[in-house]
Amino acid sequence: MRLRPIDLAREHGLSTQAVRNYEEAGILPPAERSPHGYRVYAPRHAAALRTFLVLIPAHGHAAAGAIMRAVNGGAAEEALRLIDESHAQLADDRCTLEAVERALGDLAPPRELEPGVTFIGPLARRLGIRPATLRKWERAGLIVPRRDPRTGYRVYTSADVRDVLLAHQLRRGGHGLEQIARVLEQVRAAGGAEPLQATLREWRDRLTARGLAMLAGAGALDTYLGTP
Repeated sequence: MRLRPIDLAREHGLSTQAVRNYEEAGILPPAERSPHGYRVYAPRHAAALRTFLVLIPAHGHAAAGAIMRAVNGGAAEEALRLIDESHAQLADDRCTLEAVERALGDLAPPRELEPGVTFIGPLARRLGIRPATLRKWERAGLIVPRRDPRTGYRVYTSADVRDVLLAHQLRRGGHGLEQIARVLEQVRAAGGAEPLQATLREWRDRLTARGLAMLAGAGALDTYLGTP
């Protein structure tokens, strides 16, 4: 079966220039040429394009292109290495998400924060820790209290106190400073611990969607490898 660039393009709502670009990038195998110099594609080219488009949601545009170039170049081991890297990244992202979820699960029920500001001494006494511990958390980037311009003393706002309480509870749960810093960054970005729950659900949904896309991509690639 002889196919034109427009035949491949129409199936996926692409432009013919996009199809030509994919061929030049090695995502599609080289096309034959008609006596007049026009590209002539075959079912294998159509299968390559379908496979590439299925691989994109699973591995990203750049990695999907690299996988297809490796396959078309006969470098199956390189293609498998790229796929393994993508799976490893997904596994790492999933572990990070689960660590954040466990950390939040260890938190005590939210406490009503006092309005206004406080200083390092009263805050340390409230938690039963040394002021040096709060300074250590500040150096680690967990909290960033502002300084009073007149006295130079650290001033903790209600939001700072919230972060200190979360950090204290997470430390008691055995979590490391780097992990706590990531959790607090997420909490601050979400506007609090409660809104973060919705962010975590969306994060998990994205990871699940990517995992399913990888299954679809593996099936499409297997089919393409068997296409003459």
